[in-house]
Amino acid sequence: MDATETIEAYYAALRAGEPLGPFFAADEDRSVVKFGISEQLAGTDAIRTGLREQTETTTDWAVESQALEVTEREGYAWFSDVVRLCWTDAESGARHEYDTRWSGTLVATDDARPWQFVGMHVSTADDLRA
Repeated sequence: MDATETIEAYYAALRAGEPLGPFFAADEDRSVVKFGISEQLAGTDAIRTGLREQTETTTDWAVESQALEVTEREGYAWFSDVVRLCWTDAESGARHEYDTRWSGTLVATDDARPWQFVGMHVSTADDLRA
């Protein structure tokens, strides 16, 4: 699996409500980071906890990649994408829809996943639509 396939697999896992934590590299010094629309997570443990809570409290994800660009170089990869992102809050039933911008960095590993995120940034280009 190359870096592009890893990113696409992450999107598919998000849609399917599957665990997302294993897509992030392990660290011991909080060097792995994930910035989302409303959170900032530093360290693998915080990221995996945050993603697990997200999966438990949301449903019906739509993740529509519109402009994925990936560059790989000797053990590293970086990417950018424009993604239409929608989900339902499991408690309130409210539907959230955003046009988002994604960027991040991956490293090649010897783990079960040959590429893992060490940085991810997701931001919104505009206000909540619904």
